[in-house]
Amino acid sequence: MAHKPSVIIFGGLNTCSRALASYLVPLDGEPLVSHLRIIDKYSVVPATTYIGSEFPSILQKPEVEYRQVNLTVPDKLPSVFEPPAGIPPYEYVFDFTGEVWGDRSEEILISLTCHTARLIGEEAARQKVKAYVRIHHPYYKTSAKGPQDEKSEVLPWSVIGTWWHETLRILGAIEGLNLVVLRPGFVYGPYTNYGIIASAIVVASIYGYLKKPMKSMWSPGKNPTNTVHIEDVAGAAWAAANWIAPLGRQAANEKAGVEIPSHDPQTDSSKSPDSVPKTQKVVAPIFNVTDDANSTLLSVGQVVTSVFGTTFEFFNFVESTLMKFVEDDHVEEVNDLHVTKWAEMTAKSNPPTTNQHLSAYMDKYALDKHNVSLSNAKLKNILGYNLRRPTFSREAIADIVEKWKEEKSWPQLN
Repeated sequence: MAHKPSVIIFGGLNTCSRALASYLVPLDGEPLVSHLRIIDKYSVVPATTYIGSEFPSILQKPEVEYRQVNLTVPDKLPSVFEPPAGIPPYEYVFDFTGEVWGDRSEEILISLTCHTARLIGEEAARQKVKAYVRIHHPYYKTSAKGPQDEKSEVLPWSVIGTWWHETLRILGAIEGLNLVVLRPGFVYGPYTNYGIIASAIVVASIYGYLKKPMKSMWSPGKNPTNTVHIEDVAGAAWAAANWIAPLGRQAANEKAGVEIPSHDPQTDSSKSPDSVPKTQKVVAPIFNVTDDANSTLLSVGQVVTSVFGTTFEFFNFVESTLMKFVEDDHVEEVNDLHVTKWAEMTAKSNPPTTNQHLSAYMDKYALDKHNVSLSNAKLKNILGYNLRRPTFSREAIADIVEKWKEEKSWPQLN
């Protein structure tokens, strides 16, 4: 019988950790782990964040334990690494922590992203875990000239991107930490209600309801918007842990290490006491995690709108120039329309939408122009990972909506 490691997932209950838990301990099928502990700040009974209709059943599995813990408190960390009686020390750690809302203050972004990850990473190194996998959400921008490999320049997007990037340097500098960094594209999938794809699905449905085309103010250039299904984020995370565990950090760096340059804008001392000196060289294994669709703003828009019987178009040059000139006013005007019409749709729903976690509000990140173009060749060639969902399809988006309908999260107007 193959060895099954004991695992901890930190954070990400509102992003990717539920999908990873379902991958490791499926509702039907043999678990991949001997024990799974999930740690986050949220309550699950009652739920204080959206957790989807399937996850409560995962939590009932005998291999799974959930703990509500404030991970910003250093004294909490040693105890969460203490396994239950009869369970061996934890071998794999998946770090999905970090603030995902870009409108938070810089102090909160630093505390909930940089500081929390450093505390977990240092304790994981002390515990000598065999694998530490960090998810880095796409708060960055790449060249639009074609899929970029892991050595290509990646620049942080806005303040949130700066501190997510600095977190990689902080973790990469921890001595003895068997770190692997996964850099996904824009994540989508069942019960995934965060990120720009989820926002696009909600907003596209509104334009389908209005019987109008959904329009973008960004011109129809290349605009790479590379995507990845959440099942492949989970699968790649597991593959990365299994890859580094027998190797260790030094050998992993030799095979897949990439220098992580500083993008801390501070010229002297950083705003974060956890930051690594700008002059310090930091190297860690990094893998892009994207599908084979090579998605763009146009292709994503066309696929998503097709589910709701409408089309994806672009404002003309004069219209888009005017909108950019009065961007803040335009953003509020657009959001007023979206939020009002979404409320109208949910009010008309039959049966009623009793689980109202979806939002039609699009923040600056969702409305901004993104260039995320990432090659997945290294993921395939070094990790040997085979994508479960290589395409970005209409059927996949329709399946997401159908699952939301089943749990009464989505307005049903027919």
